[in-house]
Amino acid sequence: MPRRRRRSRVSALEGCREEEAPPEAAAVPPARLTSVQQSDSKYDMLCKEEFIELKDVFSVKLKRRCSVKQQRNGTLLGITLFICLKKEQNKLKDSTLDLVNLSEDHCDIWFRQFKEILAGFSNRPKSLKILLNPQSHKKEAIQVYDEKVEPLLKLAGIKTDVTITEYKGHAVSLLKECELQGFDGVVCVGGDGSASEVAHALLLRAQKNAGMETDGIRTPVRAQLPLGLIPAGSTNVLAHSLHGISHVVTATLHIIMGHIQLVDVCTFSTTDKLLRFGFSAMFGFGGRTLALAEKYRWMSPNHRRDFAVMKALAKLKPEDCEISFLPFNSSEDVQERRAHGSPKSDYNDQWQMIQGQFLNVSIMAIPCLCSVAPRGLAPNTRLNNGSMALIIARNTSRPEFIKHLKRYASVKNQFNFPFVETYTVAEVIVHPRNNSSRYGPGEEEEPHETASENSFPWNVDGDLMEVTSEVHVRLHPRLISLYGGSMEEMILK
Repeated sequence: MPRRRRRSRVSALEGCREEEAPPEAAAVPPARLTSVQQSDSKYDMLCKEEFIELKDVFSVKLKRRCSVKQQRNGTLLGITLFICLKKEQNKLKDSTLDLVNLSEDHCDIWFRQFKEILAGFSNRPKSLKILLNPQSHKKEAIQVYDEKVEPLLKLAGIKTDVTITEYKGHAVSLLKECELQGFDGVVCVGGDGSASEVAHALLLRAQKNAGMETDGIRTPVRAQLPLGLIPAGSTNVLAHSLHGISHVVTATLHIIMGHIQLVDVCTFSTTDKLLRFGFSAMFGFGGRTLALAEKYRWMSPNHRRDFAVMKALAKLKPEDCEISFLPFNSSEDVQERRAHGSPKSDYNDQWQMIQGQFLNVSIMAIPCLCSVAPRGLAPNTRLNNGSMALIIARNTSRPEFIKHLKRYASVKNQFNFPFVETYTVAEVIVHPRNNSSRYGPGEEEEPHETASENSFPWNVDGDLMEVTSEVHVRLHPRLISLYGGSMEEMILK
């Protein structure tokens, strides 16, 4: 069913002289308009003043009344402005404002001036590369794009080039070689795995264009194009963390309006070999749960997730590992040394190490908001504060660990347990010491049920990554530009 927009009618254009025109785009002051809105009684009209900021307008059209047989050149009624409105809970909504004027000359002047103003917003994209994952969630991504995203992009006059991905890794191979010169941004329609893959691909492309080797990289260059995330997955952690809400229209309007947020990114490496770029990771329970879920992809996403969680809890075992981390230091000299890739030996005395039996290890560069954790898996982390949250759950009883997991869905502090430790860090090294503690006598894992033999499963942005050795995670501040963010934190491109 088509979405209905809130409509208002105004008489602001009535009686204006031909030489009158809206202000230039550089000033963009609020426009004072006399609004005429329909109230409860059928034609009882109420007049009031409204202020519309021109920076909130994203499209303008001439409004005409056409008969059934007419395709164009109907009776002119005025001009319609299409506006982005901020609603409650970080939600954005498109609305319309009708400027009533029957003069062809007046409307033509105002229409051309409005178009000129809109063209002056250089931060707004004119052409986008769209990558769409048809397998996301309940295979609804194509429908989401066709019904909610594409109409708004067309309305805003944005040109699009759509590619439907056909297999895992398709986005990486595509963005590695395709010509991106004519695009202002890339948009991913899908879930967390798809979004993370596209972000990884854009960053790989940036390193290639800069002539940099990715293995052993300490100072990657920033992605050249901003990335837009349209939530069409089951959890949509990345989009939810970025926009404060998992809402397709909100995400689309952020893209149309050119709202840009610089976001921190992690690199995951083993012995100087880059595994991938990402935003968050879980090792232990979180990794094993995802590995189990991947074996039951014939189930619906929600059933698969719940089943995997229950099965992982039934076989709950700690990982025996050593965790080294570099605490976050906000002082400028330390941050500058890290930004320029100073070797670990330059600040060895700052590294800390803990070892033992751990049920779960989470490393988060973003808050990781989602429906099952409305406050976020790492509520004290921000999108671009230059640090990561290291959250460690030491070995404890199954009931106590379940209590900890349930806290994520409540308003209570999920870290207020004696076996949970949190750190704010810049780098982390997770070194599993052996596999012997993973399953006890009589509890052997079914063949191929989780990770491959002698490897450990990691959950990186909802994607399964199997690693046989230690993993080094580094935080790289503001490495990628994403369309979205809170209204207060938005910046122009």
